[in-house]
Amino acid sequence: MEMEPTERPDEYYDYEELENYTMCDYSEWTPSYSVIPVLYMLIFILGLSGNGVVIFTVWRAQGKRRAADVYIGNLALADLTFVVTLPLWAVYTAMGYHWPFGVALCKISSYVVLLNMYASVFCLTCMSFDRYLAIVHSLSSTQLRTRGHMQSSLTAIWLLSGFLAAPTLIFRTTKYDLTSNRTSCAMDFSLVVTNKGQESLWIAGLSISSSALGFLLPFLAMMVCYGFIGCTVTRHFNTLRKEDQRKRRLLKIITTLVVVFAACWTPFHVLKSADALSYLEVFPDTCSFLRFLLLAHPYATCLAYLNSCLNPFLYAFFDLRFRSQCLCLLNLKKSLHASPASSLSSQKTEAQSLATKASGGPN
Repeated sequence: MEMEPTERPDEYYDYEELENYTMCDYSEWTPSYSVIPVLYMLIFILGLSGNGVVIFTVWRAQGKRRAADVYIGNLALADLTFVVTLPLWAVYTAMGYHWPFGVALCKISSYVVLLNMYASVFCLTCMSFDRYLAIVHSLSSTQLRTRGHMQSSLTAIWLLSGFLAAPTLIFRTTKYDLTSNRTSCAMDFSLVVTNKGQESLWIAGLSISSSALGFLLPFLAMMVCYGFIGCTVTRHFNTLRKEDQRKRRLLKIITTLVVVFAACWTPFHVLKSADALSYLEVFPDTCSFLRFLLLAHPYATCLAYLNSCLNPFLYAFFDLRFRSQCLCLLNLKKSLHASPASSLSSQKTEAQSLATKASGGPN
């Protein structure tokens, strides 16, 4: 089971069959049809504008980029490509999980969602490892922190993210349900399974592997890096030299990004793992448990997606350098807008001066 937009009843259960079989009441889930689309569109607007500014700011500062800035730019690119798909998922949810956009957009949009999750966490892991090298091994890590190595790591991030998200392209498709007259965008394992037991194993396997590779293992790696960084900072950075202050400020920014990422994504992965374990019959599939998953899943997903629009505001709040670059960008835009008017004003002044001279006025 993979990280998908909020469509839990369609992808993970035969909703009507489950309701008839267990006689559970899922009517409480209906209000999310109106609430979730509004949240999606808010995330879309904030994420599109915020990440667009981050990408443009990083692109403009070509000669002054830190290694962290390049990773931040790629993180913003991953978030931007994801939020562009949110209007599709907003419409899908608002229509009661009816997908009117065809198979291709179903596959691509789902793929981009998962690609964003992997690329974001891998970028944060590389940023944390870069800080570990810069602070714990500041003298011996110079050769490892070159631009070439950074470009290689970014290439590896995108290739690995694309590969890990590939099952979505293979198994995602549209399904038409004659009873409800709806077309869902859901996973279909009919290519590889022949019975419900095998399908449960596939769903649970993909879910647990995506949570492990896309969240748990990278997060543990980040925690190890910050453990070593914390010990080094405590021992050596008490003098607060100028260089140490810069390292501390950058470390604070990256730590904040990691903490916010964990806070946004942890509920989603906990729910997803609990659901996977219910497929393996580790957790009981009682009415109360299934109802809780159905009610909580859309909002945990929204919280995870919210991370894609929070990062630009975190940069602006914690990073003085980024904030000054944004202000320079805004001043540049103002000067560009003001330049035609100032040019006309200077031309008008020059014409008046020539007219005064021609009429014999004072020089």
